[in-house]
Amino acid sequence: MPEDLNLSNLQPAQERKARKRVGRGMGSGKGRYSGRGIKGQKSRAGSHAMRAGFEGGQMPLTMRQPKLRGSTSKDAMPVGPFRTYTQPVNLRDLDRFDAGEEVTPESLKAKGLIRSVRKDVKLLGVGELTKKLSISVHGASASARAKVEAAGGTLTLLKEPKVKKARTRKAAAAAADEPAEPAEAAESGE
Repeated sequence: MPEDLNLSNLQPAQERKARKRVGRGMGSGKGRYSGRGIKGQKSRAGSHAMRAGFEGGQMPLTMRQPKLRGSTSKDAMPVGPFRTYTQPVNLRDLDRFDAGEEVTPESLKAKGLIRSVRKDVKLLGVGELTKKLSISVHGASASARAKVEAAGGTLTLLKEPKVKKARTRKAAAAAADEPAEPAEAAESGE
């Protein structure tokens, strides 16, 4: 750096480069097509900001892959309206609670075991439960229910379990015939 730095000998640190002024007439050297060539996708405005996975109008790789059948399968397109999601909580995670404490979706969120109280919570039977807890969740597996009751705790469901429909016509007919007989017997006075 020179010692006698003043306004007469100030210079920029790097050489200044004037910006390219395009579309300012044929004599400017960047007139007519403004350096974009003739027609086509790359001559249009906004053509250089394409989303990830865009293949120039060709069928993208994600759509070329085979799909599993059914509107609710994991990779079905479009995704069906019946997709549901439950937040899993394992029994081993309930060690953070003290004995006799009440376990609810709000308390699970407070302990950091689930992210949202707006989604259903399902208790799964991974691990062992050594404390007596009163648990209130939306769903529970059979093994989780058995382990909670074995530890002396209680399990209440916040949502009624769905009743499974009969899969075949024969099974449905058989199920329909069975409850009809006791009703007839009750009417006849037996």
